This record gives sequence, C-alpha cells and structure tokens, in this order.
Amino acid sequence: MTDSAGNEKLLEALRATLKQNQRLKWENEQLSSAAGEPVAIVSMACRYPGGVASPEDLWRVAADGVDAMTDFPADRGWDTEPAGYARVGGFLSGAADFDAEFFGISPREAVAMDPQQRLLLEVSWEALERAGLDPSRMRGSDTGMFAGLSFQDYASRLPDEGAGGFGLTGNAPSVASGRVSYVLGLEGPAVSVDTACSSSLVAMHLAAQALRNGECSLALVGGVTVLATPGVFGEFAAQGGLAFDGRCKPFSAAADGTGWGEGVGVVLLERLSEAQRLGHPVLAVLRGSAVNQDGASNGLSAPNGPSQERVIGAALASAGLSTADVDAVEGHGTGTALGDPIEAQALLATYGQNRPEDRPLWLGAVKSNIGHTAAASGMAGVIKMIEAMRHGTLPATLHADEPSPHVDWSAGLVRLLTETRPWEADGRPRRAGVSSFGISGTNAHVILEEAPAEPAQEPAPGPARPVVAGEAVPWVLSAKSAPALRALAGRLASDVPAGADIADVAVSLARSRAGLEYRTVVLGADRAELDEALTRVEPGKDLAGVEVDSGDVAFVFPGQGSQWLGMGRELLACSSVFADFVAECEPLVDFPLRDALVSGDGLERVEVVQPALFVMMVGLAKVWEAAGVVPSAVVGHSQGELAAACFAGALSLEDALGLVTARGRALVALAGTGGMLSVAAAPEVVEGLLADGLVIAAVNAPGQVVVSGAPEPLDALAVRCEGAGIRARRVDVDYASHHPLVEHRGGVGHGRRDQDDRGDAARDAPGDAARR
Repeated sequence: MTDSAGNEKLLEALRATLKQNQRLKWENEQLSSAAGEPVAIVSMACRYPGGVASPEDLWRVAADGVDAMTDFPADRGWDTEPAGYARVGGFLSGAADFDAEFFGISPREAVAMDPQQRLLLEVSWEALERAGLDPSRMRGSDTGMFAGLSFQDYASRLPDEGAGGFGLTGNAPSVASGRVSYVLGLEGPAVSVDTACSSSLVAMHLAAQALRNGECSLALVGGVTVLATPGVFGEFAAQGGLAFDGRCKPFSAAADGTGWGEGVGVVLLERLSEAQRLGHPVLAVLRGSAVNQDGASNGLSAPNGPSQERVIGAALASAGLSTADVDAVEGHGTGTALGDPIEAQALLATYGQNRPEDRPLWLGAVKSNIGHTAAASGMAGVIKMIEAMRHGTLPATLHADEPSPHVDWSAGLVRLLTETRPWEADGRPRRAGVSSFGISGTNAHVILEEAPAEPAQEPAPGPARPVVAGEAVPWVLSAKSAPALRALAGRLASDVPAGADIADVAVSLARSRAGLEYRTVVLGADRAELDEALTRVEPGKDLAGVEVDSGDVAFVFPGQGSQWLGMGRELLACSSVFADFVAECEPLVDFPLRDALVSGDGLERVEVVQPALFVMMVGLAKVWEAAGVVPSAVVGHSQGELAAACFAGALSLEDALGLVTARGRALVALAGTGGMLSVAAAPEVVEGLLADGLVIAAVNAPGQVVVSGAPEPLDALAVRCEGAGIRARRVDVDYASHHPLVEHRGGVGHGRRDQDDRGDAARDAPGDAARR
C-alpha cells in the first residue's frame, strides 16, 4: 500500500468518526434540553353536559353561569323506582351515538363497545384535527395515548347471550387507550389509568414524563365517563354522599354532597420547543405536575390534607415556581361536607401563604356547572382554566354564595370565586393549578401557564398584499359518506364565526383534515357566497363534484443539471419539514450544506452539487408528503435513483447520502476524462451518428437524448450533428456519466444496509437506455 492510499484511508476514517461524534453530540443535547422543559398543550376537544361539544362551548357554560344538570335521561331504560335520591345529573346527549363505519368498526362490535371507548376515539380524532394535524397521517408515528377512565358498568347492559366475542375488548379498560392507538396507528405508549376521580390528571402527568423522556413526540391525554347504569347514584345516596338536589356546591355553606355527571375531554401535548419549532398552536403550557398517595391515613376513601399539601408542593417544585406565582386554582370541589373543607385547608396552608395581600389565590370549580364527571373531571378543569387564561376572566362558581363555615378562611389568602372577576396579567404570565383527588387516595395536581407571546414577525419587504383579494376561496370538505358530507357542510355554515378569515379557514380545511372518500369543494369570494354554496350540499340536494377516488401520484427524482443558485433558500425559511431534514443531513456531509442550498457556495464542484441535489430532492419530497401528497410510486434518473430509493425506504438516509458523496468524489477523480452532449433527435437517428466509443447515456424524451464519451469524439459528433441540421450542445460536465469509462469505484457501495421499502421504487428511467 502506498503512503498516499494509506493517508486517504486514514482521512476517511477520521471523517466518519467526526460525523458520528457530531451526531452523538446533537442527540445528547436534544435529550438534555428535553428532560426539564415545559410541555405545550397544542389542542383540546371535549363533550360535556349542557350540549357542550367543544372547549368554546365549555367556556360558554362556565362564563355564562349555566347550570347544566338535568333529570335522568329517558332513553337509557334505567329503573329508578323506588328511588331514595334525586334523579338529577349532568348527562351527555347522544352518548350512544357512534359512527362505527368511519372508524372501520362493524356494527356488531360497536354495540359491544363501552361508549367510553367510542367517545375517546371520536374526541381524540377531533383533538388532532384541532391541532392542524391530519389524523389519517399519524399512522406509524410515535404518538402516545394516555386515557383515564373509572366506571365500567356498560358490560352489565349487554345481552345475556353475549356480545359476539367482542365483550372483552369492548369493555376492558386497557383497550380504551389501545383502541385509539390501534385505529389511528399510533406507536407510542398506550396507557389506561384508573385512579378514580384523579385518572385524567394522573394520565396527564404520565404523558408529560413520557414526552420529556423521549418515549413519544406527541401525546393524546384523555379522561372519559359515561354512566351506563344509575348504580353510582344509589351507592352514594346510601353513604349520604349524594347531594339532595343532585348538584355540586363546591366549598359552599350549602354543600350537601356531590352530583354526578358525564363527559370526555382530550388534550394533545407536545414539548414546547418542538411545538414552537413546528408551528403548532400553543394554547397553554404545562409547567409542572405531581402525583402522590394518601397512604395509611384516616380512611381508605377519606381525603388527607397533608397529602394534598405535599402534592401541591411537589408540583410547584416541578414547575420551579412559588405559591405566589400562581393566581388561581381549579379545585377538586365535589361539594361533600368532608372533602371540601379538607381541600380548602390544604390550599390555605400552601397557596394561601407567602403571597401579597392584594393578590389572593382565587378558588373555583366547574363541577358546579356540569357535575362531578369523575375520570373526565380533571380534563374539564384543565380546559376551563386554559379558556379562562385566554379570555382573561375567572368565572364564578355556582351555588357558592356563602363560603363554607367549616373552613378557616382567615388562615391564608384564598378566596372563593362567588362572582366573575377579570384576570389581569400584571406583567407576568397567568398561571393556575388544577387538582384531582381519587377516592382510593391517589392525588394529582398540575400547574398551567398561559401560552408565551408569539414573537413579532418582521414585515416582508415591499407593499403588503392580502392573501385573497376578490378571488374565489375554496373550502374543501371530505367525509366517509354522503350524509356525513352534507352534515359537515351544515356545521361549517353554522359553526364558523361570522368574522373568521375565510382564507385561514380554507387553509385549515385543506391541511388539517383527513382526505376521506366523499369530497366536494365550495367556492366563494366572501362569507355570504360560501354560506350559500354550503346550502347546496345539504340533505336532499345533489352532491355535484363529489370525488370518490383519487388518482395515483408518482414522484420523479432528476439527475444532475436541475440545480440553480439559491434553490433551497425559500424552503429553508418557510418549511420546518425541509429545515429539519437539512439539519438531519448536515452531520452526514463534509461541506457547509446550508451555504450550498442558500447561496450556491461550491455548487460548481461535483462533490458538493451531487449531495446538495440529493438533499434538495428528498427534502422537497418530504415537504410534499407532509402536505398530504403521498406517492404510490417513485422513480429516479441518474443520481435521482438514490434519492428515490432513500425516500421509498429501500436505503437508509446515512447510506444513501454516503453513496452520493462517494459517487461525487469518484467523479472528481475522473475530471477531464470525458463529457456529455445533449442531442435533439430520436434515439435511432443518434445511434447512426455514434462512433469512437460514444454511447447514448440517457433518453430524456422521444426527440431528446444525451450522449457520453471521450471529449474529442464528442466534439466530432457535435460537428456531424450541425452538418445534419440537428441541434446539439455540450453538457457542463467534464466526465462521461452513464458510460463504461466510468468504472465502478471500489468500496463505494460497501456496507450499505437495505431498509424495508415503504412503497414501489422504479429504477432508472427509461430502463436499458440509461446506465449507472
């Protein structure tokens, strides 16, 4: 071995080691920063009593002081005679309604499914859409699902002859989270939690830990309660724990027991830095959380004040905050004569201490509006407080005109929200605690902070230009069936606020909703025109323009010569998907990749332009994919073959980019040994003009071929073409791509690892006419 060959191998080894060290350093930095960072709430969705079908509806109920308690529903077949208790609760309308076909579930299996599972599916789907994420595109992601639920009485309502083999999976608590993950194809942790009334906040705490530990990048967190029988009403009435009128009166002198309710709430969590980087909406921040247990206290089901104080202290420590940093608490506040005074005294002993006289802690509970929704109650409190932060208002607690005399309110600065109050920011973020305490002794407390202010955007140079000016705006609708499509049109017409930006709505509909089988588009230059168009998609009307099937899509990856100066500048600035992919590729190349893409530095060198083109091609394909354009096949020409193989999953990114880099270096060694000539003629015509080892390297079109070979024969061919009236020009390269002169360079493909293909990948087009 010569000294130069040995030195080259040593340099290659050093380059590989440097790249690996850069990658490991980046990964360690990512893990360290994620371990203690805040978690963003990027979406919320819910169903609660009072016709609540959204977080906005729940805020309306809380802010307007709505009492959502009603008589027992008449459509459940409950036997309540003789009843020694109030037949009043907070009930969901249409709790049994479920679009089984939408989720690919048979009617027989759907009947055997606990309504709690059905609601979690529906509201989880909605939470993803409200975050601007297409649920159908989540398949294969590491998204987690953490579900809290405690009542399991639906199985007792199933017929004696069984549930067709679906009873176990339809009612097992573990399946509640697992089914959401199964239907949506989520591959992060799927955990069902039952700590009774604290279930959903415990689930939230576990989800935040999983995010910080890198176990998932997104986490759905939900709590759900549907009362399939009236059993819990009778049970609590027998213990003296049910309110005489069925209503919760939190921390009130009138408190005489709890009032039961139903509901489901789901939030979507993401590490704050990731949410901001990806441009996801940040509704609020989960600053800290804690969970503990009463242990051997004064009774299995009795609340324990010291334990509640400890869990609050642990949550504050987790958030790095003091008691004075928190403005309000959404209390557990079930309205029981024993539990409420214990909880209030724990708040007085913690949040009530060491705070300014003019800034007491304000205490309320949404249970006064909708009842105690058990496993869903923590989510109700979280959603209410986030909405309160966003509106700058602390709503009054119902049925609490006079604070409980069983609480020493003078022991600290805690005040009951007997009336609605403005929530001033006072130059710092609004913050609130939310408590949930389970009957088995498991306590949870979370601390929320209002979303950070978005950084001011630099105005774009030149005159301001509206997104839409007098042009028709498309609203894209899709659904699983024609009736569902019509219903969606009706909901858009009624639910989209009158002042909404129609272009923003168009973007949301196009980007964040799944593209389902039945589709239509309504057009309008203003809201009135759009609303009128939506009426033509209502029941009884013909569905003009419905697309049932979409055509196949193929991605074509080109070879060298498709580059231009600054080709990646705009994508890097506006697409987080492209920017993330470039960041992933940077440690795998040995030149300033961003400089090459932004300013064109080094693109005149083949060892730079080929890796840069590869990154550009695969990155652009990922942008299309993220926008919902998914190819059925990919095809590549020349070095585009490697890009196509990488995007299809046949090659790992590291191997594909390594091969492109090695190919570029090999071509450097061939500099000056050949060239290429573009000839505007059919292949059979050009074949008759070839001589002196020239070959057709590629057929780009029926009347367009590229010839490669040694420089002198190429010059002679150009002269012959000119004499025959055929246009020909030299390609700006000094090597003969796709020619036998380009020998296989030893070791270029050594060590390549095949991946599992994710789609069909076609080789160099058009087949035998193009050679590597």
